[in-house]
Amino acid sequence: MEADTIMTEIQTLGPAKIHSPLGGKTQGGYTERFVRDEDRVLINVNPDKVQSYLERGLAPPSFEQAGPREKIYFDPSKLKCAIVTCGGLCPGLNDIIRSVVLELHHCYGVKNIYGIRHGLEGFIPEYSHEAMELTPASVSNILDMGGTILGSSRGTQDIGTIVDCLERMNIGILFMVGGDGTLVAAEKIAETVTERNLKVSVIVIPKTIDNDIYLVSRSFGFDTAVDVATIAIKGAHNEARGYPNGIGLIKLMGRHSGFLAATAALAQQDTNFVLIPEIDIKLTGENGFLPTLEKRLKERNHAVVVVAEGAGQGFFDDQSMEYDPSGNIKLKDIGVFLKEQISQWFDKRNIPVTLKYIDPSYMIRSLPANANDSVFCGFLGRDAVHAGMTGKTKLLISHWNNHYVHIPMEASSGKRKNVDPKGKLWQSVLEATGQGSLANING
Repeated sequence: MEADTIMTEIQTLGPAKIHSPLGGKTQGGYTERFVRDEDRVLINVNPDKVQSYLERGLAPPSFEQAGPREKIYFDPSKLKCAIVTCGGLCPGLNDIIRSVVLELHHCYGVKNIYGIRHGLEGFIPEYSHEAMELTPASVSNILDMGGTILGSSRGTQDIGTIVDCLERMNIGILFMVGGDGTLVAAEKIAETVTERNLKVSVIVIPKTIDNDIYLVSRSFGFDTAVDVATIAIKGAHNEARGYPNGIGLIKLMGRHSGFLAATAALAQQDTNFVLIPEIDIKLTGENGFLPTLEKRLKERNHAVVVVAEGAGQGFFDDQSMEYDPSGNIKLKDIGVFLKEQISQWFDKRNIPVTLKYIDPSYMIRSLPANANDSVFCGFLGRDAVHAGMTGKTKLLISHWNNHYVHIPMEASSGKRKNVDPKGKLWQSVLEATGQGSLANING
């Protein structure tokens, strides 16, 4: 999508007229940190692209910079806020919760903060999930915990009933933490809020280990996932080297995008093959994966293979589609499939191999965030609060071109970021692994 077709305008609930408490002496004086709506971050920093706009007398497309504003929309003494975590677990969820609560309470003086339990189910009366009152004391020791203290759930819920709950609770700002499904739900919630003429700000903090949310250069939890994935690769490499014709096979997250598999392989360069959803491969024939793997064993006596969970779905004869409660397609298990195919290939050739299969996915998802992710979550949480307090709505907080920015939900919802087969990341993987082209147009 071209930069000039991306939505950049941020909606607001109304004019911000209240002086921010961040400018007072009690907060150390944020005056020099205040950001104006006119402060922008270029979408595309390529000098030639920028120059082409300037030559046409146009301003290059840009996003609104995130951060505290001099004036806010909500009266902190009367405001009630809610935060909900949705979808799969991810390192950093508790860090986000803590950051939002501490910023609201200590910096803005908001005392009424509620955690919605078990995702969108928490808004539906039939589930009887009681809301949790969140205070600095209740979130003080949650950083070392994995998962989320609020719990989560998958599946769609009635949008009207969710907004009914927001009305009953008199919520002014709703912080939603989740992936692409949550973003779609958040957009519908914000639209219903507008239709009912309610003054509710809806802010999304994007979450996905796959790092595939459109217009988000980095998602929280990804750094931690790469760290743990490299440990799995080290283990697989040691196992493979320890036996004649040893093969280590690791399956990592990545339903539609192979960022984790590619990045982990570069972080721990013991990997010889990386298979991702964006690149079709063939198993046999010239340049096929299995004969290339056999050649590798003959030359080096061991091999390490990393596969993203969404890779190679075309290999399965059964193409019937099954869906999880959130509407995501249930993927066929490429890890088990490859394990069987590798074993059969070498059995037919009377070549003994020792194959070790590792799937660390759920261990990665439920771990606490590492130091880098924890710091990153702090930035995201604080900027989400700044945006909400100013009355901005229907946006997500993104990290883009080394800045934190506001992205309209409409610009990102329903879209996905993928590994570019001709880009630097994938080309670096090819150089580091030496795997060559395993692609086949016909699969």
